[in-house]
Amino acid sequence: MGDPTGVGPEIICRALARPEVFQYARPLVIGDTGILEKAAVTAGTAKRFTRVDSPGQAVFDTDAIPVWNLSALDPQAHQWGRPGRETGRAMISYIERAIDMAMAGEISALTTCPINKAAMKMAGGQDPGHTELLARRTGTQSYAMMMAGKRLRVVLVTIHVALRAVADSIDPGRIAEMIRLTDHGLKARFGIVAPKIAVAGLNPHAGEEEMFGHEEVRLIRPAIEQAVSEGILATGPHPPDTVFYHAAAGTYDAVVCMYHDQGLIPFKMLHFSDGVNTTLGLPIIRTSVDHGTAYDIAGKGTADPGSLIAAVEMAAAHAGRAGL
Repeated sequence: MGDPTGVGPEIICRALARPEVFQYARPLVIGDTGILEKAAVTAGTAKRFTRVDSPGQAVFDTDAIPVWNLSALDPQAHQWGRPGRETGRAMISYIERAIDMAMAGEISALTTCPINKAAMKMAGGQDPGHTELLARRTGTQSYAMMMAGKRLRVVLVTIHVALRAVADSIDPGRIAEMIRLTDHGLKARFGIVAPKIAVAGLNPHAGEEEMFGHEEVRLIRPAIEQAVSEGILATGPHPPDTVFYHAAAGTYDAVVCMYHDQGLIPFKMLHFSDGVNTTLGLPIIRTSVDHGTAYDIAGKGTADPGSLIAAVEMAAAHAGRAGL
């Protein structure tokens, strides 16, 4: 369910009010029934919620939404857009339970709603975000964040790193690892037999033969050459100001980006309402919305469920492709 005070509960209600979701998924919500009932009023949906204690108890139809209730937050005491220690503890518990269920094979895939990193910290969480929590709890050492839409997919070499620290945070080994994860993910999760991967440069014009920086020649190009020697169809380093245009036009199946905003700015220009965040390299399938808690609109009944619907659909497709 994500942050109980963000838009997560509301977009769950609005997404699961659409009958088509039940055509490709059997959605079980892990969260708080009281908060969801409050969100349903805000969202203007007439859905009922039924409490279950295991996936086996859930009845999947369009009349009622099964909820594994892990917290008993007071809906009146917790205001929209006002996270705290208690809501932070609750959202961590939702994620951890879902991960454990996926690892045990009790569920086929996990889709996450947005969380608040500050609330996680207030609650004593040791991880800076969803992805790191997922990796630690599944014992995954090598993983990558992919943002995926129908026109563009991007993978990030560095994620939540200050811009001034990016150049010192990339190296040929790390870049080659992200290219490998991208190649494997596109094959295993998206069913692309021979994916074409573009690797973006770090500097303007991809360094212009070291006129504007040395990272392309000394760090990025060796990583691409290593990937190519392993049979991966990787090219670059490409100038960042043109590579996304070509990827969106279908020339490439994904772009490996050096830092957060390099990839997410073009991605959200194209897929602000239907983009999906998925974690590559995990032993379980995890998708997520591509937006945050949106405290400024939480509780106003205007949150768009498009990204959540796309994330559930992608999770179901990946689970089906994996035979889960």
